[in-house]
Amino acid sequence: MITITDLEKFYSTEEIKTIALNKLSFKVNQGEFVAIMGPSGCGKSTLLNILGLLDDPDGGSFVFNGEEVSKYGERQRANLRKHNVGFVFQSFNLIDELTVFENVELPLIYTGVKPDERKKRVEEVLEKMQIMHRSKHFPQQLSGGQQQRVAVARAVVNNPKLILADEPTGNLDSSNGNEVMNLLTELNTAGTTIIMVTHSEHDAKYSNRIIRMIDGQKVTENVLV
Repeated sequence: MITITDLEKFYSTEEIKTIALNKLSFKVNQGEFVAIMGPSGCGKSTLLNILGLLDDPDGGSFVFNGEEVSKYGERQRANLRKHNVGFVFQSFNLIDELTVFENVELPLIYTGVKPDERKKRVEEVLEKMQIMHRSKHFPQQLSGGQQQRVAVARAVVNNPKLILADEPTGNLDSSNGNEVMNLLTELNTAGTTIIMVTHSEHDAKYSNRIIRMIDGQKVTENVLV
């Protein structure tokens, strides 16, 4: 599904050039659950932004579903992203003014799904995430665990090929964190590819493979049985 080769990303000011990704290379196959680990500042978030088609690299190759996308413009990236990628963030990133139902519905509106189909798909995913009984509530009326369930529902409502999770349990206690990790595992078992950035060794063990980064480079890779 994803092949990156010698990927580079730089950030420059008048005085200094920072190398965020330094000729990074690896592959992710369809249906894998990959955890990316490393100290703060090692390039994990930069990598996730590029994999999520939110940013473009400064060098190297990025092949997504057989397409070389490293030179895509913003419009091309946005079109590919909204049909193929779902995001789960540490801070949930729900819209406070929208209900649970409306938050989950939003990606379907962006992709032009008709109202009747939107209602059907939102209700299905809320039932699956066991949060349907909160569909008319607003995010601030929910617990942290419930908010992350809504965020996961929003990420999967468009049936994306890839879910990118950025510290998905970072704001949760251990019980709610385990629930979210179990949800991601279920989605992966059903065929969704997941790439997760985490500092948690506990969460990383839910994955099939752990890639560890330092200074924008891959330093180790472990396959979990």
